Amino acid sequence: MASMTAPAVAARKGSGEPLVMITAYDAPSARVVDAAGADMILVGDSVAMVVLGYDDTLQVTIDDMRHHVGAVARTKPQALVVGDMPWMSYHVSREETVRNAASLVRAGAGCVKLEGGKKRVEAVQAILDIEIPVMGHIGLTPQSVHALGGFKVQGKQLDAARIIVEDAIALADAGCFAIVLEAVPDGVARMITDSIDVPTIGIGAGRHCDGQVLVWHDLLGFAAPDRKAPKFVRRYADLELTATDAVREFVADVREGRFPSSAETYHVADQLAESLGLYGGMTTEPSGLTQDASA
Repeated sequence: MASMTAPAVAARKGSGEPLVMITAYDAPSARVVDAAGADMILVGDSVAMVVLGYDDTLQVTIDDMRHHVGAVARTKPQALVVGDMPWMSYHVSREETVRNAASLVRAGAGCVKLEGGKKRVEAVQAILDIEIPVMGHIGLTPQSVHALGGFKVQGKQLDAARIIVEDAIALADAGCFAIVLEAVPDGVARMITDSIDVPTIGIGAGRHCDGQVLVWHDLLGFAAPDRKAPKFVRRYADLELTATDAVREFVADVREGRFPSSAETYHVADQLAESLGLYGGMTTEPSGLTQDASA
């Protein structure tokens, strides 16, 4: 099976088969997402919140993103690796924008994603000029959390909805091969999907997009206990609870002497044990020592 590419994603527009993108931030999560058959792996700046413990995405740097992109890419997935460009990595000069995008590709990304509409067209074109595919991201743009007044649904009013539609058209016309629509009403998402010739990838944007994306930790139930899951999240497992129970069982086994067992221990042969004085004058072998030094 050939690896997914940006042109292959773009070609899925109107195919009737929804695209699937899931975030991953390291090799184990990337292997799972790829084995499950996702089309794209987004190494998102959401790593700030779900992995690194920050309150928003504004704290991660291009170096952080390069590190996590590399971890995902080294698993050599069939899925397209999408490298998220963090805040202040493309709000800068053309030269620095290009350099930052190139650094994610050198780390293993097959394309980059950036947030914003018409005002980001120049950055999009600069990156496209060096032959790097770009995915857009409009609606709720987490890097603009302070300007937006929080993590809120966007485009609920007519004027706001019109701006988002115009942003989508501008990004598609600029050459983005796909556009993420986050936290917008389904009617607005449908209008955008019908208005542009590249795929829309929804997250909290309803079922009329060309594809869907969720965050790994939300999908699998890894979330801080004080964090309320967004309305659009469907949890397919509660792995944080499962993991906590497993670790709690290990803690109990250690404290009560059940771990490690004899079967989980490397043993020495009688002769070596006697030479080391391990038996301390005992006439019988202590429990756990065997004659097979390789056991």
